[in-house]
Amino acid sequence: MTDHTEHVEIALTDELLGIRRRLHRHPERSFKEFETSMRLRNLLESHGITVLDNPLDTGVIGEIKGEHDGPQIGLRADIDALPVHEDSGLVFASENEGVMHACGHDNHMAMLLGAAHILLEKKDELKGKVKFLLQSGEEMACGAKYYVDHHILDGVDAIFGQHIWGTLDAPYVCVASGNRMASCDNFTIRVKGLQSHGSAPQDGHDAIVAASAIVMALQTYVSRKNNPVNPLVVTVGKFHGGSMYNIICPDVELVGTIRTYSRELRHDLEADLNKIIKNTAEAHDCTAELEFSPMLPAVINEDHELNEIAQNAALKLFGPEGVNNEMPALMGSEDFALFMEKIPAFFAFIGSRNVEKGLIYTNHNEKYTVDESVLWRGSALTAQFAYDFLNNK
Repeated sequence: MTDHTEHVEIALTDELLGIRRRLHRHPERSFKEFETSMRLRNLLESHGITVLDNPLDTGVIGEIKGEHDGPQIGLRADIDALPVHEDSGLVFASENEGVMHACGHDNHMAMLLGAAHILLEKKDELKGKVKFLLQSGEEMACGAKYYVDHHILDGVDAIFGQHIWGTLDAPYVCVASGNRMASCDNFTIRVKGLQSHGSAPQDGHDAIVAASAIVMALQTYVSRKNNPVNPLVVTVGKFHGGSMYNIICPDVELVGTIRTYSRELRHDLEADLNKIIKNTAEAHDCTAELEFSPMLPAVINEDHELNEIAQNAALKLFGPEGVNNEMPALMGSEDFALFMEKIPAFFAFIGSRNVEKGLIYTNHNEKYTVDESVLWRGSALTAQFAYDFLNNK
């Protein structure tokens, strides 16, 4: 398909920019993407792409049937925004107060629509089906689960996703194999002690001291229980307790998250944390209870066939000078991983950082924006991957 994509930059840039800017101006929170979904549906239908029934209230599912029988490839983009007050200075900045496409999902939608446009023009050559999954609720880390539970992946043989990224320089794409984004599991720890006057600590059991010891013990878990060659992050992001300066605190709540790539370690996390918190609390004459919430597995590009298809597609389109597979693995998470648990999948990155243009802010920052000249690359890579997957079977 590379003969067709030689002019894709010129053919799609204006359309992609217009779509991206309209979507950026009107962001919506997870599972409230009603206007976004309507816009996406209209854009697909206006190009003659079939829109399928969607069992969910938001999100859009489109389909192109090739002229020949074959497998089915899924192409996914997330559509929700974040509760961030935008401070980007863009003329098309968010008009929805306190909501911003600070993670770049506006770009993901535009790139997928661009890929749909390319593939529609190649419909006569396609051997199989393309399913476009414009997914709601990614920022809640559970959107993909709804799509899996509602059998939207049924019949899909493989799926491709990508993320625009603020630490990867434009115009590079990253199609590296192996670890890409870490798992995510969250926890709440409730420590109970005994209240007493602050001047008589011997009459109470200080939950703040016990909770502080638990925080430090969790860091020792990272440095001593974990194999040092395995990336692991344990973060306590919330520490809440106490009511007065002169009262020994009886109750503390800790809330945190754990990120890793190790399936073996992840399997043991709940039991290991339980042992640490209960024994540490007991050493301080307190008790502790753990509420453990498994969330997302890791994003790991480990399907050899799909890895090869993605890497060859990038090289055909952009040459070795346009590919940077040295991008480090990230400890952030992505609910695309839930698709990876079900069917073969590949996840790519598109660079958006451009120091010369002052585009230096990262995803989830209130000033984050992108080098829009890379959008056509995301469309081209997505379309080429789908074309090659269907036509090389």
